[in-house]
Amino acid sequence: MSITLSEQDESTLRTAAWGAVSLMSAAGAAGSAHKVATEGSIALTSATGLVGHVLAKAPKGVKYGRTVAELADQVLPALTASMSLLNQQDPAEAGNFRRTLLVAIEASTRPQLGAPGPTLAEMARKITEALDAAPSGSADGGAAPRAADGPDRPELRKIIQEMVDSGFVGVTLRVQDEQGEWVGGAGAGELGETEAPPTNGHVRIGSNTKTFTATVVLQLVAEGRIGLDTPVDDYLPEFGMDRRITVRMLLQHTSGVFNFTGEYFEDGTFVPGIPATPAGKEWVDNRFHSYRPQELARLALSKPARFEPGTDWSYSNTNYVLARLLIEKVTGRPVAEEMQRLILGPLGLTGTVQPTTEQDIPAPHAHAYYRYEEDGQTHTVDVTRHNPSWISSGGDMISTTRDLRTFITALLGGKLLPAELLAEMCTPESKAGYGLGVFVQPAPDGGTVITHNGGMAGHAALMYSTPDGARTLTAALNYVDDSAMSVGAAFQQATRRLVAEVFGSGQAGPAQ
Repeated sequence: MSITLSEQDESTLRTAAWGAVSLMSAAGAAGSAHKVATEGSIALTSATGLVGHVLAKAPKGVKYGRTVAELADQVLPALTASMSLLNQQDPAEAGNFRRTLLVAIEASTRPQLGAPGPTLAEMARKITEALDAAPSGSADGGAAPRAADGPDRPELRKIIQEMVDSGFVGVTLRVQDEQGEWVGGAGAGELGETEAPPTNGHVRIGSNTKTFTATVVLQLVAEGRIGLDTPVDDYLPEFGMDRRITVRMLLQHTSGVFNFTGEYFEDGTFVPGIPATPAGKEWVDNRFHSYRPQELARLALSKPARFEPGTDWSYSNTNYVLARLLIEKVTGRPVAEEMQRLILGPLGLTGTVQPTTEQDIPAPHAHAYYRYEEDGQTHTVDVTRHNPSWISSGGDMISTTRDLRTFITALLGGKLLPAELLAEMCTPESKAGYGLGVFVQPAPDGGTVITHNGGMAGHAALMYSTPDGARTLTAALNYVDDSAMSVGAAFQQATRRLVAEVFGSGQAGPAQ
């Protein structure tokens, strides 16, 4: 089987493997850090195949944690991510990587006098568990849409083809239910071309980022580092926020803070914020500009509140930029590092990225477009590359349909949050049915679906699940965006049809 690793993929493998040796050294292997480095490096550089080529040299410029705990937080998720990455492309190389690491661990402990100490034994056990935590299987990242391990679903193929006929450039869909997993696609990865979008390609997931961010906040609540009903001002006093605004209100969009990307009111008026996608050519011209999250928060907080805290509901990206700043203030680390520690690493989500100002999107990916008018002329621009700092944690993440499925299944299956916090997350407020980072909606024929969708300047992602995580629908879309959101009606109609098809049997259980 052929395998292609990007520079980032190779860096992940090196960081994981050489980090494991460093972790054994910190845990006391062989009583000598130099001895461990020597024995471990011999094992790593003796590996064969592609793994041997990648691990031939230690990673440069990598700063590992100074303590065993810090090292473990960095290395163990990287090991799982590496195994998941290799399993998706070539299970044989995944096995080679695992064997190489186990040989390196054994080589590190070989010179130990007497029985290995408890810390050393525990780290060896955790390294093995991390290697075995990743799901096995081959990749489906190629361009040709296909069914996975279930029967063909002509009804789903018909809907996604009709989505393309209604104006979308391309659609890829992944459904997991009692019939198995089905993966398919329609349309094209590039405007004017015929090649299908990559089945498990990367896509800017927009507001699905909010579900990831809310989960990190709730995980920090579980760790006792954040209080769900504590005033946000206690954590971020530099903004002088209304002390009635709590962490819960940020996650549930009941804070009343102004939306920095612009505020739509019931009478049809629109109050602009920064030059976001409703701004047309101004957004296009500004799309490589860098914003700091503090800048976005201060802009929004300088505007009048939409309502008194806790008295109403209104969707505001500002809430999740403040949630990001809260995470970073409490942990002292960038939100991307906490996302890696708490979600991406443990679940092996190697296709998911949280950028800051980075403009590129990993390959493979479909292309995103934006259309605007100037001097009576219509212009369509490829905006696949842009600086996502304009939306920050309101919608900056990149993922794949497979990673979204893995995430929502693990989240609702109770693998990321304690039961009581998962129940809080899935308890909706009364106006819009919004919980804490998720919408809680009735299924077409009874029951409930947990969902969040997101659009991001020509890219969009869907994420739906039953409350137990057993039945899921995830999708990636690429299209031509514009200031009028002209594909909005088609988007809503198509998602309703997909949800009716996948969740319309009435088997979705009650909300937890």
